[in-house]
Amino acid sequence: MLAELRSVSKEYQTGDQTIVALQPTTMQLRAGELCLIIGPSGSGKTTLLSLLGCVIYPSSGDLYVDGQHVNGMRERDLAHLRLHSIGFVFQNFNLLAPLTAEENVAMPLRLQGVPGAEVKKRVAQALDLVGMADRRRNLPRALSGGQQQRIAIARALVTNPKIILCDEPTAALDKNSFSIVMEELRILADEGKSVAVVTHDPRLKQYAHRIIEVENGIAREIDHFE
Repeated sequence: MLAELRSVSKEYQTGDQTIVALQPTTMQLRAGELCLIIGPSGSGKTTLLSLLGCVIYPSSGDLYVDGQHVNGMRERDLAHLRLHSIGFVFQNFNLLAPLTAEENVAMPLRLQGVPGAEVKKRVAQALDLVGMADRRRNLPRALSGGQQQRIAIARALVTNPKIILCDEPTAALDKNSFSIVMEELRILADEGKSVAVVTHDPRLKQYAHRIIEVENGIAREIDHFE
């Protein structure tokens, strides 16, 4: 078990109105599985992912990530936890336009203060893992959407995080790229990572070990065939 929510909820205050983004939720992310988090826009699934990614604090309940109790952690410690234990993959790739593919992948290691020779080695390994070594000197604008997403996965992997969190990672991809990216994420889970993928696309169900459905802020585990 790499992350756990124990009756965790998230509320936001807007003037005198309280908006409940996530109802009390109990769930786990485990090593060696791809957990799909599905639901319509505004259902609370991105809030759930943000909690798992230590981007926001819970309003109530207890949140544990990589053995640490998140509720009382300082922002600096949360940033350290995110940098060393969690890899993020986003819908719009979030690659830095002026940097080459290998420079984008190297960025988390630079932030960690990893020595140059080690950075070069680990970047090469990450790019090779996603089949993008031959594109390492390309700028993002010279890459297709699928290629950019694979670079983004390499960037998420390069620090060897235990948890990989993906927010609509296939939404901007064509059918062929969609399949390649999801197969790579499934392989990472099968090899021992904990991979959580937020989506509204039911086509992704076939890649999941487990599915969490979020609707109106309520999360529940469902069968693949529901």
